[in-house]
Formats: sequence, structure tokens, C-alpha cells
Amino acid sequence: MLDLLLTLAVIASTALTVILLMLPSRYLKHSPPEEGANNEPKISVQVLVLGDIGRSPRMQYHAMSIAKHGGRVDIIGYKESTPHPGLNHPLINIVPLPLPPPILRSKTLPFVIAGPLKVLFQIWSIFYTLSYTIKPARWLLVQNPPSIPTLFIAIIICFLRNTHLIIDWHNYGWTILAGTRGQKHPFVTISKYYEAILGSWAPTASFAVTDAMARQLRNKPYNVRSPIFTLHDRPASIFQPISNADTRRGFLERTPETMEHAMNILAGKTRLLVSSTSWTPDEDFNLLLEALCSYAASSKKLPPILAIITGKGPQKHMYLDKIATLKKESKLRNVTICTAWLSTEDYATLLACADLGVCLHMSSSGVDLPMKVVDMFGAGLPVVGYDNYESWGELVREGANGRGFATSNDLASILEELFGDSEGKELAILRRGAVQEGKRRWDEEWDGVAGRLLGLCD
Repeated sequence: MLDLLLTLAVIASTALTVILLMLPSRYLKHSPPEEGANNEPKISVQVLVLGDIGRSPRMQYHAMSIAKHGGRVDIIGYKESTPHPGLNHPLINIVPLPLPPPILRSKTLPFVIAGPLKVLFQIWSIFYTLSYTIKPARWLLVQNPPSIPTLFIAIIICFLRNTHLIIDWHNYGWTILAGTRGQKHPFVTISKYYEAILGSWAPTASFAVTDAMARQLRNKPYNVRSPIFTLHDRPASIFQPISNADTRRGFLERTPETMEHAMNILAGKTRLLVSSTSWTPDEDFNLLLEALCSYAASSKKLPPILAIITGKGPQKHMYLDKIATLKKESKLRNVTICTAWLSTEDYATLLACADLGVCLHMSSSGVDLPMKVVDMFGAGLPVVGYDNYESWGELVREGANGRGFATSNDLASILEELFGDSEGKELAILRRGAVQEGKRRWDEEWDGVAGRLLGLCD
């Protein structure tokens, strides 16, 4: 009996020793600093994006701002598209996450099977990367959504590595899921309470993209009691108005999508409209298509429109087929629609050269705001956008820097009103308002909120 107990004790102690040796290293702040640590960064931050880093502008801006103020950054996420050139910084380390196997990313398997398997793969890849691939950090900044499985893994990592957690709330994962699965789907219910419970007590602090979201997070079902700071999206320095006519002409003449129309755009005979879309159900592209068809069918004397649609997404080919059909049926007589996938620099210049931006974002939560409108204002481009949600007024002031619509008829009327004015007086008013709104930049906003929280700014 004694031999058995001794054997069990040896096995248990060996197992415990192995577990302790396998635990990830913890963050230690030396006070006073260790000798030879003069070149040590002020702070260290891990920025987690469970998505394509290159298509996550706000999280890239976080990383660049931290590095600008002397902090070390590991930005973790999928590396599917080209990241912002500003991430090429000695204090920024891009850590790619492995993509799930193709069978889990395709629609071959039913969602009830592929969904859980994909989550299990993500749990392991995120946990391993945050635990063993990179050094421990003082802060972990997590983008939400997606909340599954990032919030759960983030809590465990912060406990094991002595790291403080900040959740950057862009929207709610459960409301996005409800848009495709329905409010009563069991996965939606599970996601809602998972997000609310973990979000309520896990973070050291939270950032919210709007005041409306910050208010909502303080109430049911979230009841977040840790500090919540509103950190509005603001344009990065790359988005700037263009006042030089030669610069505008040079871009329009060398860009494939605009070169044939360049002279007419510069002369005001053709109006350049730009819309950036993710080609997903929460951005109803039909609104713009129907409005452009109504514009084309108008009996008024209206200038032609060149509409350039940027972005990638699952419904893109479906809508390209629909556009081709509308062209064959002559329902887009004085409207040309083309799609483009541009570098960050060219996209910023295109916005500055355009006459009007269109935003089709429909907030699933009612309290988020589209980054694309912020970028348009940074480039001095007035915006018309879907406005039937609570937070729209935090960014767009009706008749001052943009216009809102709820239906395709509303949008068609606005296009006719703005483009039918041969003198362009109202567009000029909106453009001045957009330039004014775009003057407050990301650096200024970030320094006063996130920079102070992280201890990088006074």
C-alpha cells in the first residue's frame, strides 16, 4: 500500500512539475529598471486581431501609435493582404496566425460542424501563439468582434502571463451573427451571453467606438463595471484633401478605372462617386444599385456618374452578375460601375479626387460607426450614408458634412439633388463640412484617450 502511495505521489509530482515547466513565462516589470535596460521600450503591448491584419485599419493604427510613442508592439492576426506600410517599424512585430484548414473555411461542411471545429482550431492557434511564440507583455489589446474564442483565450493568457486586458469594442459579435442566423438561433443566444458575461468582468478597461456604445455597455446585458473610454475613429494622416489640380489630374489619368473619364471628371461633366463595401448582407448593395437605376431613368438633365466600388467580400460576384444584367437591359444608361482593389495610398487619393462618397453600412447593433466614413472625411469627401441607427449622428451632421438616407428612393433623390445642381453649391457646402470634420486626426484622438491609459502620453 505504501509503495502504491509513493508511486502515485511520484507520478503526481512529476506531472505537476511538467505542467509548471510548460507554463508560459510571465510579464515582470522591474522597478527600478535593470542595468543595461536603457534601450528597453516604455511599454509592451500585444494587439490581437482575429481577422486579416491588412483589413483591420483601427488595430493597425493602434500599433503604429504605440510604436510612435516608444512602445513595443506584437500585432497578431491573419496576414492575407498587404498591411499598412506604417507597420514596417522597428518596434512593431507582425505575428501571423495560421489560417484554418480550407475545408473549414469553405461551405463544404454544415455550419453546425464546421463552426465548432473552426473555433477549436482558433483556440489552439491563438493560445499557442500568445503563450509561446512571443514575449509576455504589459497589455493585451483585443479587437471585438469576433468575441469567440478571443475573449476566452485572452482572459486565460492575461492570467497566466500577468498581462492587463483591454477590449476594443467595434461592435457586438452576437448582433452580427443574428443578421445571418436570426435572433432566436441558439448560437446567437449563446454568443450574446458569452460576450456579455466575459466582457463585463474580464477587462482592465474598454474602448468603445461611440458614446452610444459606451452607454450601452454600462447597462444590461453587459453591465461592464471597469472603465470605458470612448475612442472615436479618426482618419490617419494618409487621408488628406487634394487642392492641387495637377495632382488630381495625374491620378485620374493614370488610374485604369478613371483614365477614360478623367477630363470629364475634371471639367465637372461626369461625377465621380466612390463606395467601399465588404459585399456582405449587412451592407445592402441593392440600395445603391436601385438608386443608380432611378437616377439613370430620371427625366431630368443629369450628368453621367462613374461609380467606383472598392472592397472584397462573399457577395461580390453575385452583384457583378446583377450589374451586367442591368447593363444589358439598358437600366444604367448614364451610369458606369466598376470595381477596384487598391493600395492604401491609391484608395486615399481616390477619395480625395471623388465628388461624393456613399456608405451602405447598416449597424447590426445600432451603436457602431463605419470607419470608411471617417476616411472619407479625412480626404475632404462629403458622404451620403444609411442613417437609420442611433450612432449615425455622432459622425455625420445632416446638411453640414453629409446626408442620410433609409431607402433607395431617398438615395436617388439625394443624388439627383446634389449632381443636378450645375453650380455645385450644396456639394461645396458639404465638402467644406467634411474637410472641417476631418481636421481632428487619429493621433490627436488616440493620444488623449489610449495614450494616457497606457501611460505613453501625459
